[in-house]
Amino acid sequence: MSYAPFIKEIGRGPKGSKPLSVDQAEALFGDMMDGRVPDLELGAIILSMRIKAESLDELLGFQRALDARTTPIAVPPGPRLVVLPTYNGARRQANLMPLLALLLAREGVPVLIQGRHDFDSRVSPFELLDALDIRPAASIADAEAQLATRHLACLPLDTLAPGLAPLLALRPRLGVRNSAHTLAKLLDPAPGHSVRVVSMTHPEYLERIHTHLVAQGGVAMLLRGTEGEAFANPRRRPRLEAFIHGQASVAFPAEEGGAPPIEGQPDNPEVQANAALIRAMLDGNLPVPQPILDQVAALRELSQIPRV
Repeated sequence: MSYAPFIKEIGRGPKGSKPLSVDQAEALFGDMMDGRVPDLELGAIILSMRIKAESLDELLGFQRALDARTTPIAVPPGPRLVVLPTYNGARRQANLMPLLALLLAREGVPVLIQGRHDFDSRVSPFELLDALDIRPAASIADAEAQLATRHLACLPLDTLAPGLAPLLALRPRLGVRNSAHTLAKLLDPAPGHSVRVVSMTHPEYLERIHTHLVAQGGVAMLLRGTEGEAFANPRRRPRLEAFIHGQASVAFPAEEGGAPPIEGQPDNPEVQANAALIRAMLDGNLPVPQPILDQVAALRELSQIPRV
C-alpha cells in the first residue's frame, strides 16, 4: 500500500489538513499496528497526526483497528470487568491506582490492570504492583483464572495488543507521544462485558475522548488522571463522567478550590513507602481519601450494567 495519499491529507498542518474517513483510519492504523508501514512514512504519519490532532472519525477508525487486534479475555459471571490502564507511573504524589483496583476487587468487582511503562523519570507502576504482590499474569488463561478467584489480574500491553507496544516505544526516539498512547487507554479486551476507566490530562483531550466515548457506545468512566494515572486525585476530586451506551452523565462533579496536601499522607512516590501507604489504607489504619471512595462507588455502579 502507498501511504503518500494518507500523508498528503493529514500532513498539511492544522489548517490545511483534512481528516481521514473511519475506513481509511482503520486501514492505516491497522497497518501501523501490523508493522507494515516503513519507518520514513510512519514517522511522517505520527508527526502529522500529532500536529493535526485526531478527528472523531479517525479515533473511531483507530479504535476499530485496535479492537480487531486485541486479544479477548473471558470475564467471570457477575459484574462487568473494570479495565484499568497504567502507563505513566508516579512523579511527585503517591500512586493510588493499585488502591482503587484492590478496593474494587475486595467488593467482588473484577479488575484488569493493563499497561506498560517507559518513563525513566517516573516510578514504575509495575514495581509498585509487585511490592503489593500483584504481578503480571503469565498468559491470558492465567489472567482469566486470577479474575475468577481473586477478582484481580494484571497483563502487560504486549500480551493484550502486541502491535500497539512498538508504537508506544517510539516516544523516546521521536520525543513526542503519538495516537497509540491515546488508544492504549481506550483498549477493551472484553467488549460488552467491560467498564473502561479512561484518564486524560489535557482539557482538549478530555473533550475529544468524551465525544469518542459517546459515539462508540459501551460503558466507561472518563476523568482527568492524577499525574496521568487513572485514579481520582485524593486532594481534590476531578469530574467523574459515566458513559452508558452512548449516554454521558456526571457521576460526581469536580470539587472546587485548591489541592493542598493531605495530613498523614506524605508526597512520597517511592515504591516501598507508596506500598506501605496503600496497605495502611486497606487495613483501616489510614482513611481512604473520599475522591477514591467516590470513584469506587461510581465504578461499582457501572459494573452492574447488564452485559451486552
